[in-house]
Parts: sequence; structure tokens; C-alpha cells
Amino acid sequence: MYNIPHPLYCPLVTAKSTEAVDDYLKAILELSGSSGERVTSNALAAHLEVRAASVTGMLQKLAGERPSFVKYEKHHGVVLTELGKRRALEIQRHHRLLERFLHDVLDFPWDEVHDEAERLEHYISERLEDRIAAKLGDPETDPHGHIIPEKDGVVVERQEVALSKWPCGVPAVISSVSDRDPQALREMKRMGLIPGTSLLVEPGTRNASLVVRIGEREPLRLRRELASEIRVT
Repeated sequence: MYNIPHPLYCPLVTAKSTEAVDDYLKAILELSGSSGERVTSNALAAHLEVRAASVTGMLQKLAGERPSFVKYEKHHGVVLTELGKRRALEIQRHHRLLERFLHDVLDFPWDEVHDEAERLEHYISERLEDRIAAKLGDPETDPHGHIIPEKDGVVVERQEVALSKWPCGVPAVISSVSDRDPQALREMKRMGLIPGTSLLVEPGTRNASLVVRIGEREPLRLRRELASEIRVT
């Protein structure tokens, strides 16, 4: 792991921000990865489950505002400005702290916290954010293993690989899982595929499924789609 200090972090932003804008900024942050790659309109449309034409319109609108959250070029995708990244990190921190609070304090199942946090993340105050973080002991990850951005903007990065691409015979530890499909989360929970679990990928029919072993338990056969939603180190 290594720390990336985010300069000039400040939770107060001056550009106009709405719930829809926040959703776009957070999606761009998640899709761009640690290297800050440009994100295509089609990728955003798929992630947000909206029409590509709607994405293009929103990106053009955001790019035209001053100060702007994004830099957008038609056919070349979009990247966040420093202002946009600060806002996206703030919303991401809200979301993941809320997921942890809902799960650990209010006993929400891990397959329900994502949608609840989506509704609340835009509206909590900085004071409430601080109280939640303090109550939880400043956790490093949410219930799905995703890193929570720190208050001062430091982002802890780690190298992860999809379980579907992990080599056979090499021990691995689940670091995070996708939180976007409640049914998949319930399946992972039932099989014991949660962050922190050590496992080994055994030889199997990789093009359709793969076989994993957790400790001394009977081997599990995973659908490739499910394995691609699990990240390991």
C-alpha cells in the first residue's frame, strides 16, 4: 500500500453541486482508477444505467461551468479537475462511512447498505461525518473492503486483481468485492467469500468457472461472473 496525498483538499466546494452531479463525479472517480484515466461516455452510461446521450449532455453542461468539476472532450472522454476530484472524494468518503455505520451500528445486511448510503451520502454535514468516523474508530474500509478516503484527502491505494484472473496455486486474500449487485453479495456471503478470507484457486474449467478452496473446506465452484466481482491480493 502507499499513500497519495491529495493537495488542497477542502470539503467546501464553490461550484454548483447537486445529487445528480455528485453521482457523475463519484462514477468518474471510480472508473478512472488510481491513474486518473479518461472515462468514456459509454462506460459512464453503463455504470450509471442511463442513456449515453444523457451522459454526453451532462458532461457538456458540467464542462461549461466555471469553476468546473470536469474536463470533457467529445470522443476523448472525461477527467475530473482538482475541484471535481475533491468533491468526488468527499462523497465517496460519506458513502463508505455510511455503509460501515449502517452495517456495524445499525445491523443492516451488507447487501442492503449500498442503496441506503446512496440516498444519504449527499446530505450529511461535515460535523455528522466527523461524528460517524469517531464513533466507528476511523475505519479504513467499508463492509465490502473498499478504502475510505481520509478526512485530509489522503487516498490509500493498493494493487488488486480480479479473482477470475488470479493464477492457480497461488494463495490469495480477498481484499474487496463489488457492492453493486445485492444478489451477488448474498451469494458471496453464503459461500464465505468476504474481505479478509484466504483462499487458493485450484485447476478448473476457467472459461466457464473456477474452483477455489478456503482452508480445509470442500472446494467451491464459482461462476466466472461472480469471480470477476471479487478482488484479491
